[in-house]
Amino acid sequence: MKTVLVIGGGPAGLRAAEVAAEAGARVILADRMRSFGRKFLVAGKSGLNLTHAEEQKRFISRYPNCSQWLEDHFHRFTNEDVREWAREMGVETFVASSGRVYPSTMKGAPLLRRWVEKLRRLGVEFLLQHEVSGLCPGGAIFQGGKKVEAEALVLALGGASWARTGSDGSWVSLFPEEMVAPFQAANCGWEVDWPEDLRSQIEGQPVKNVILSAAGVEARGELMLTRYGVEGGPVYALGSVLREMKSPVLQLDLKPDQEVEVLAEKMRGVKRNWLRETGYRWKLSQPTRALVRALTPKFGGVEDLAWAVKNLKLPLKGPRPIDEAISSAGGVRQRFLEDDLAVRGFPGLYVAGEMIDWEAPTGGYLLQGCLLTGTVAGEAAAAFSD
Repeated sequence: MKTVLVIGGGPAGLRAAEVAAEAGARVILADRMRSFGRKFLVAGKSGLNLTHAEEQKRFISRYPNCSQWLEDHFHRFTNEDVREWAREMGVETFVASSGRVYPSTMKGAPLLRRWVEKLRRLGVEFLLQHEVSGLCPGGAIFQGGKKVEAEALVLALGGASWARTGSDGSWVSLFPEEMVAPFQAANCGWEVDWPEDLRSQIEGQPVKNVILSAAGVEARGELMLTRYGVEGGPVYALGSVLREMKSPVLQLDLKPDQEVEVLAEKMRGVKRNWLRETGYRWKLSQPTRALVRALTPKFGGVEDLAWAVKNLKLPLKGPRPIDEAISSAGGVRQRFLEDDLAVRGFPGLYVAGEMIDWEAPTGGYLLQGCLLTGTVAGEAAAAFSD
């Protein structure tokens, strides 16, 4: 019986171990922590977003730096397959109004518990508190000098965010430097140099139904104003674009469903206190009005104010620290990987999950990506022959 060693007990590693075992391999699953799925559980505390229910073409477009690979492999574990997979383990799911898919209990712990039980039934052997220190022909070496032999090896060691869960990116020393793109914060907040008097007015307040744009790319949703800057789904979606900008700036359309002329007409007859009137006539919240006042200190009339509300420019200082980020960009560069996620030049070695240099926004796409890459790598490892 072929032995497959999977190192990393997050979603990608668990899935790789599952499909390799189902393919008939003897599977050993190792992790540096005391239990599996630490980051999975943290992410699921406020509602585990398993995947998204949108149609395939739009779904794939959410992965801009690996869309072709995803299109070629998506059929191997689709968003519908994820729901059926959870159902087979006794976890029902539902589609929220946003299209996001959640377990009926909203929590990650019940699914993780049944997932680990399934791996036990499949005969997967567990090695907890085993931190890999090196790779060698025919296996891997763990701290303390223990060697575990295997014909194929899947690494699913995560990215570099939420280090307390074991995902700290320290695995980069296992690879030649040129093979690994530096880690950067993804799906994270961005810092703004707020005036002190403005900070107290806007901290913790949402700006609903706003379109954000940067370098011609748009994202719509809810913007959250924080003490340090901004965060929220549309900010996360624009992260890769903002990182490429020398001086990152967000442009805000606070009234995306109304044109300048319509807004100006609603202010007909107002001669003064224009900004205060926008609370009644444009339904701008007090924090939003404070934001407009700070970023547009002067305007010549109602038309100018309407234009500013639809074209508000917000300069950004930079992203928040990577350990606060929901996920990270960077990792093993895709050009060093075969189509089945085998590492070129290292026969029998595969990578999966956030170890790979890809990114996606929140909304179920991150977990779907981890499950899919785990599926591909696990199947390939079980089929590998020297």
